[in-house]
Amino acid sequence: MRAPTDRPFSEPPGLQRRTVLLGLLAGGCAPEASALQGGWVGTHPERGHRLRAALPRADGPLKKTGVLIVGAGIAGLACARALAHRGIDDFALLDLEDTAGGNSRGHVLAGSPCPLGAHYLPIPGPEAREVTQLLHELGLARQHLGRTEWDDRHLCHSPQERLFIDGAWHEGLLPPAEDAATREQYRGFAGLVARAQREVGFAMPTRRASWTPAHADLDAQTFAAWLDREGLNDTRLRWYLDYCCRDDFGASADGVSAWAGLHYFASRHGFHAPGDETAEREPVLTWPEGNGWISDRIAAPLRDRLHVGRSVLRVAEHKHGVELLAWNEAAGAPERWQAGAVVLATPLFIAARLLAAPPDALRSATAQLSYAPWLTANLALREPLLIRPGAPPAWDNVRYGTSALGYVDAYHQTLDPTPRPPLLTAYFALPARLRGDLLRQPWEHWARVVSDELGQTHPDLPAKLERIDLCRFGHAMSIPTPGLRGSPALAALNETGGRVAFAHADLAGYSVFEEAYTAGVEAASRIRL
Repeated sequence: MRAPTDRPFSEPPGLQRRTVLLGLLAGGCAPEASALQGGWVGTHPERGHRLRAALPRADGPLKKTGVLIVGAGIAGLACARALAHRGIDDFALLDLEDTAGGNSRGHVLAGSPCPLGAHYLPIPGPEAREVTQLLHELGLARQHLGRTEWDDRHLCHSPQERLFIDGAWHEGLLPPAEDAATREQYRGFAGLVARAQREVGFAMPTRRASWTPAHADLDAQTFAAWLDREGLNDTRLRWYLDYCCRDDFGASADGVSAWAGLHYFASRHGFHAPGDETAEREPVLTWPEGNGWISDRIAAPLRDRLHVGRSVLRVAEHKHGVELLAWNEAAGAPERWQAGAVVLATPLFIAARLLAAPPDALRSATAQLSYAPWLTANLALREPLLIRPGAPPAWDNVRYGTSALGYVDAYHQTLDPTPRPPLLTAYFALPARLRGDLLRQPWEHWARVVSDELGQTHPDLPAKLERIDLCRFGHAMSIPTPGLRGSPALAALNETGGRVAFAHADLAGYSVFEEAYTAGVEAASRIRL
């Protein structure tokens, strides 16, 4: 079943059907077209790799602040926002990239906004109180007659999703049930998810649900093994569940725990088999620049305290405070900081490298963690794509049988009716074995991988591709492997306070907005000032 899903990430074939495109990507030129433009954008892997080098001598002026927040992704921004709401203004945020937002940053291509990473946010459930409050404060929601009303301008416009299968586009991402056996398996999985919601209990963020032996049993096995045990082996159902796991967790069902696979559905919208009259499409918030819309608005009031282009190299806790060594990328020089407390809003494996004396719980958690590398690609086209049979163009577009995650249309949310060439954002959760290739191979290699994948559904796309900007995340998200969510080490780190606190989605064992934002808010309440 998984054989076809490996195809997009194997070495792309030589000259096959799209010889014109491959000539362009090799640096040549088709007789009627100029060379493809593009390159790497958004991240600077070489900055993170400074941690592998010897520490520079730091003898410059000492900068002082009350609280240092290392990492200006969603968790770090949430922590800073929470401190500001408490009336604490003596803090600073440091981030190695040139803009805040982490995996939720936006980009501009062909004069238009588009995502670099996360591109939507589901309407939060009742447990995600901090996120709900944020969205109200940003003007996305309001209370009216005891109910929450969402601003329709920011909800995903219809049509929302479509799947290319059997030579045509179909509405929604769940593959059509081709026979009675498939329909029965869909209904069977829907029943198991509903039972898990009732009898086991799931929440988003996950720390709001109690941890029981039933959770531990699910966490101890892979999702694929659990599905096998339940007799759920239909090819279409299994492809869809693999897709969902890659989308949220960066790995297939055989790489994540059964707890994680069920959590994907049971903590939010459930799973609805075709024909379920009670099913409603889950509303999601999205913008042309993806979640960069949110991160920009959280960061805006913090500009005076935000120090980007700082690669933190070392954090040492002392009797009366914390000392930090960073590298100022713009100045090309080391920078010393001193604070009363520090919040490490970084992936946990980075936190372990930064701390001069990492706690045992951090060492243990780091040994359990594995990360999925990601590639995103923004593609500017010269003209519209040819219409294929079936459902019309949607916001989210996926091809059945691939391990790629499809593409979103950056113009889908625009209210401007002016016709314009497409601007697409394609997503790839890569196997860990390709992390090295992601860093070493030139952008032209990965442009070829992207265009080859999208060319499977749009054969005319390669010839219409004008520019492609690629963004690579070597350690994009923690994979919730079996045993990780129930780890005592993660539980301990979630309670750590004092002079050093931790705030990152890694604390939940997987990476989504609700987990990161809640972790940041809670860390702000635990630090000792």
